[in-house]
Amino acid sequence: MSPPRLVDFHCHLDLYPNPDTAFAEQESAAVYTLAVTTTPRAWPRNKELTHKARYVRAALGLHPQVVAERFHELQLWERYLPDARYVGEVGLDAGPTHHRSLALQRRLFLRILQLCAEVGDRILSVHSVRATSDVLDLLEAHLPPDRGRVVLHWFTGTKADVQRAVAMGCYFSVNAAMLSSERHRVLVAALPGDRLLTETDGPFIKSGQTTRIDQLRRTVEDLALLRSMDAESTAALILANMRRLVSTV
Repeated sequence: MSPPRLVDFHCHLDLYPNPDTAFAEQESAAVYTLAVTTTPRAWPRNKELTHKARYVRAALGLHPQVVAERFHELQLWERYLPDARYVGEVGLDAGPTHHRSLALQRRLFLRILQLCAEVGDRILSVHSVRATSDVLDLLEAHLPPDRGRVVLHWFTGTKADVQRAVAMGCYFSVNAAMLSSERHRVLVAALPGDRLLTETDGPFIKSGQTTRIDQLRRTVEDLALLRSMDAESTAALILANMRRLVSTV
């Protein structure tokens, strides 16, 4: 029996030195991939690269870390939204480098959620660095579960945040860097199995694995050990979660 396909639900394929090759590699390896973007200006090219793809989908993003310089691109983002079922990377970042733009980030993220709720059936990959409570507050207030679904990318909240996010219907995408930290391993162990996805966040995560595919396999193996499962069953669980997530909202 052939092994289940892998899932990379948050990867910046367009930021690799050769994006065409990066897209082709994921497609050739049959890795279900969400190719997130940091700015709507990248959307047309990403959409073109995934137009005939079976396994790779493009997401329309406006990254919180670039909001200070690119808030005006919200209008462009709004123009492309009708053609984008997937949204990401979006969210909030209250880390020391980007804290000064947090008020502007909130304005933009609020508007993105309102627009997604208006059109409905959108799946979001959401950034929440040091801003978990704010992100969950905005999601709860402005994106009803029947209007969209949310994957919390590289989630580092508390166990209480996990419980709240689960109750709201959120999923969680886990990467190799998270599983290399004991503190984050404890958090990942608390995530319900039916909400788990895997990601690479490539090219931003550097690991000993030579390829994104190797990195995903190792992440699945580490999750399997953490959950006292075998790797094949863990990969199958993640694949089933992804399929359920992307079914009609």
